[in-house]
Amino acid sequence: MTVQVEQIDRITIVTINRPEVRNAVDRPTADRLAEAFRDFEANEESNVAILTGAGGHFCAGADLKAVASGERRNRLEVDGDGPMGPSRMLLSKPVIAAIEGYAVAGGLELACWCDLRVVASDAKLGVFCRRWGVPLIDGGTVRLPRIIGLGRALDLILTGREVPASEALSMGLANRVCEPGDALGQAIALANRIDSFPQSCMRADRISAYESFDFQEISEALRSEFERGMTVVASESIAGATKFSAGEGRHGKFE
Repeated sequence: MTVQVEQIDRITIVTINRPEVRNAVDRPTADRLAEAFRDFEANEESNVAILTGAGGHFCAGADLKAVASGERRNRLEVDGDGPMGPSRMLLSKPVIAAIEGYAVAGGLELACWCDLRVVASDAKLGVFCRRWGVPLIDGGTVRLPRIIGLGRALDLILTGREVPASEALSMGLANRVCEPGDALGQAIALANRIDSFPQSCMRADRISAYESFDFQEISEALRSEFERGMTVVASESIAGATKFSAGEGRHGKFE
């Protein structure tokens, strides 16, 4: 299978499994990725997903050999799923990218689709498709500026240069940098931490952060944030405040 799915406790791990082409995505793989994340979204027994790649690489982008051959093996429709699969989805639950090796071109777009990125110190990121005349059509021009700012995003988009993990961390593209080979392990640890929180509250804050980019007026964004937050006050906030009053979490303790 070109996409493997595994569930560990309440964490779903989705692995692109085409190591012979650095996990480049063709149309069947894109379809399977989209299906995997729809299943995750519907799975009430899983709260966080991790997207990673087999064989020491995250994803080298779209399968350009399929494009060059003229075969309709890559998804190129304006409606439905994105060319790389799940890139047009806005899930209600978080996804973490565990990045080893190359995360470039469409692979970088998949990484930007994820909420957080754990990056091995020897990984390489970038808009490598710039040199081949292949555009960013999986949200790269939308998400990259939101994550790292317009100036830095344009640097990557216009030059197509390689970005090492250390620079990715400094610009906010990477959220964590770890030892080579440990990206998945660190992503699982991070996913477990996120899973440990009250989920309705976390999800409401998360979706509000995303939707705030789509509001023209800050007043509308603030209203939406408040309305979403109030839906979880009765279900989770009072219980959390009670725990605090009983002595939990004092002096900065996070357990």
